[in-house]
Amino acid sequence: MWRSAGFCAGASLARLAVRRAAATVTVTPAEGLADRPAEIQVRGLPPGQEVTLRTLATDEQGSLFDACAHYRADAGGAVDVGAEASLGGDFVGREPMGLFWSLSPAAMEQPHRRLEPRSAEAALEVEVFVHRGFSGPGEIPGQVLAKARAERRFTLPGIRKVRLKEGPVRGSLFLPAGNGPFPGVIDMFGDEGGLIEFRSSLLATHGFAALALPYFNFEDLPQVMGDFHLEYFEQAARFLLRHPKVKGSGIGAVGTGKGAELASSMVTFLPEVVAAVCISGCSSITASALHYGEMTLPGLRFNMSRVSISENGVFDLYEALEDPMDPANSHCRIPVEKADGHFLFVVGEDDRYWKSSLYADIAIGCLRKHGKDNFRLLHYSGAGHRINPSFSPVCLIALDRILGVPILGGGESKAHAHAQEHSWGKILEFLHFHLR
Repeated sequence: MWRSAGFCAGASLARLAVRRAAATVTVTPAEGLADRPAEIQVRGLPPGQEVTLRTLATDEQGSLFDACAHYRADAGGAVDVGAEASLGGDFVGREPMGLFWSLSPAAMEQPHRRLEPRSAEAALEVEVFVHRGFSGPGEIPGQVLAKARAERRFTLPGIRKVRLKEGPVRGSLFLPAGNGPFPGVIDMFGDEGGLIEFRSSLLATHGFAALALPYFNFEDLPQVMGDFHLEYFEQAARFLLRHPKVKGSGIGAVGTGKGAELASSMVTFLPEVVAAVCISGCSSITASALHYGEMTLPGLRFNMSRVSISENGVFDLYEALEDPMDPANSHCRIPVEKADGHFLFVVGEDDRYWKSSLYADIAIGCLRKHGKDNFRLLHYSGAGHRINPSFSPVCLIALDRILGVPILGGGESKAHAHAQEHSWGKILEFLHFHLR
C-alpha cells in the first residue's frame, strides 16, 4: 500500500511539474549584426504542441512590423526554427531567418512601409513570442507561452563614423576598427534621395572604409533630383582615395537603382573607381541628364501614360521608362565599354520597377561586343527590385518616400530573401577581390 500510494503521489507530482514547466525561447546571438544569421529555439513545450512564433519590431518612426510562422513541437517538446519547416503563417518550409526577413507592417499600420533604418546607430529591436496554437497574419494570437528579445545591429563597437563636409560633398564615412589601411567603397541608393547609412556601416563591419554618399535631398544639396554632374562623385572618390585609412590605387562603388546607374558611370569615366556593384540599375542614364566636363548624357524619360494602377492603388512602372534599345535613345546609354574597371550586375528577374535584367544584358552585350570580360552577372529568379543585404525585411511593394504612393517592386518574398542572402556574400567577395 505504501509503495502504491507513494507511486501515485509521485506520479501526481510529476504531472504537476509537467503542467508547471515553463516554455522558453532563445535567440542566439541575442545581440548580433543584421546581416548575420541568428538561431531561434523553443524548449519546454508538450510534445506535439502546435505553436505560432511571432516577431515584432518598430521602425524609427514608431510604426509596428510583425511576422509569424507555425510550428509543431517535436517529441522532446522543442522547436528549432533553423532545422524545422514552418507549417503556415507568413512563409512555409524551412527558413531559419524567415521570422526576420518576413517582417512587414502590422495590420493597423499603413501598408507598404519599408523596415529599413536610414541611420547606422538605429539597431532593430525584435521581440519574439511563442503563442499557443496556430494563428495567421492579422489574427488574434493565442496565449503567450514564452518570449525573448533580440537586437539586430548595423555597426560594431570600434567602428568610427565621420560626418563628411568636404567642399560640396556630403555624407557619412564609416571606418573599421584598427589602423588599416582599408579598401574604400562609395555607397549610394536610389531616387528617394537623402542619407542612407545602414549598408555602408555593414560594409565597414566587413573591413571596408565605406562612404554613404547622398546626392540630393540632404542638408545643402539640391532638395529635388535635377541634372547630375559627375564632378561631385569624382570629388567624393578623390577624397576617399586620399584618406590615410584607405589603401590601394582605386576604390569601389555600390549602388541600387539610380545609385547603380551612377556607380556604372563612375567606373566608366573615373579612373579612381575600379569596381562597381550595380544592383537593379539601368544601362542608360534615366530621368535627369548626366554632365561631365563637355560631355552630356541625356536621361531616358518616364512616360506616365504607361503606368498602370491596380484596384488597390499600387503603381506599376514596368513599362513606363523609354526603351533604351531604341536607336533614338542611343545617346542616353552609358558607354561601359570605356571602363577599365570591373562590373558586378545584380538583378532580380521579376523586378517590376523597371527591366533591370534586360538592362544588365544590354550593358553586358556592349562589353562583349568590344571584347571585354570585365563583368559578372548575378540574376535571381523570383527576386524583385530592391535587393538589400542578407536577412533584410523584404518589401515587394514599397511606399515611395517622394511621391507618397505604393510602387510595385515585384518578386516573391522567399525567393527575394534568398537572393539577398546569396548576393550579399558575392558582393563582399567581389569588392575584396578587386580592391585588394
